[in-house]
Amino acid sequence: MAIRNSGEASARVKPKEKFDFFHDERVRSVFYQILTACVVGWLAWYLITNTAHNLEVRGMNTGFGFLSATAGFDTDFKLIEYKPGIGTYGRIFLIGCINTLLVSFLAIIASTILGFVVGVLRLSSNWLVARLSLTYVEVVRNTPLLLQIIFWYVGVFALLPRVKNSLDLSVGAELVFLNNRGLYSAWPIPGDLFWMTSVAFVAAVIGVFILRGWAHKRQDRTGQQFPIFSASVALLVVLPGAIYLLTGSPLDWDLPTLQGFNFAGGASLPPAFLALLIALTFYHAAHLAESVRAGILSVSKGQTEAALAIGLKPSRAMSLIIIPQAMRAIVPPMISLWMNVVKNSSLAIAIGYSDVVALFMQTALNQAGYAVEMVGMTMAFYMFISLSISGLLNIYNKRVQLVER
Repeated sequence: MAIRNSGEASARVKPKEKFDFFHDERVRSVFYQILTACVVGWLAWYLITNTAHNLEVRGMNTGFGFLSATAGFDTDFKLIEYKPGIGTYGRIFLIGCINTLLVSFLAIIASTILGFVVGVLRLSSNWLVARLSLTYVEVVRNTPLLLQIIFWYVGVFALLPRVKNSLDLSVGAELVFLNNRGLYSAWPIPGDLFWMTSVAFVAAVIGVFILRGWAHKRQDRTGQQFPIFSASVALLVVLPGAIYLLTGSPLDWDLPTLQGFNFAGGASLPPAFLALLIALTFYHAAHLAESVRAGILSVSKGQTEAALAIGLKPSRAMSLIIIPQAMRAIVPPMISLWMNVVKNSSLAIAIGYSDVVALFMQTALNQAGYAVEMVGMTMAFYMFISLSISGLLNIYNKRVQLVER
């Protein structure tokens, strides 16, 4: 009996493992990561110190002190206050970043909407609509973006009427004018109590989200649909409108008026901005349209047939059933597309739009020098925006992906 117990005890004893530094999984991954980080850090240190030494040997200035130096040039388009000879190069960099973000943001919104519309129309049963959408996609996405930007700038906006013969886009109201110098429109001037209208609008937006959640829960519980769209529009219009009227309509308008050879007052957008915005929108919308079409086709036909079988209209089936399922295939390429909109906006240098590349990496660089610092700051700006877009859309992408149970 004792012999058997001792045999069982010896059988349960595990053999002693030999520790191998280079093949042990507990150490190998950490060691190689530290080694890689050290190599990358050394390469970065060598590149920085070697560049600084070469610049010093050639008598070139280094550092970021130039950002506080005054810049002696002006820009034709700026959203913040700046005066040449008083404003600094840091201010110029900020103006360029804001101008880039403005045109990129508007182009992202417009290209996303247009891309979804064209992508759905590509699958239309109407032969003419489908072929027109196909023609737009194939022509625009197979033409270089730079050529499209130049086409809109030289072939469209440069041929518009002169200032005295401006086109009144407000149909006689004299609120919006378009000519070869740009777009001129009225600009609102809020009064003292206008903040109450703004607060009411924010409250209405919050109310729309609450109403939407309640309507969905009600539909899940009773099966009855609630007119969310009409109720939301009414809430967004009635509540702020009532506050606006009760506070005495505290909003004036600065109207553009023709004085001499140009318009004065209001707000204006230069032709370069308009040409860049339209070119970025049309070009990237064509690419997104194909992603939308592919995403819709990736959804099983049975989903459409089931939606139509329970009485949903084709438009409701598309918006409630097909598009939500197609988003898991649409979002990944849309991430790259949004980042490309921001990066491709740098082509504005070809038509003279005052983006961060034209203002900071061209004009400011030619005056102040500091090439390494200015190029590095511009690269860091584009990298930060791209990583921010990627991070936000990746969060949304995880939400629309299928979850295994």
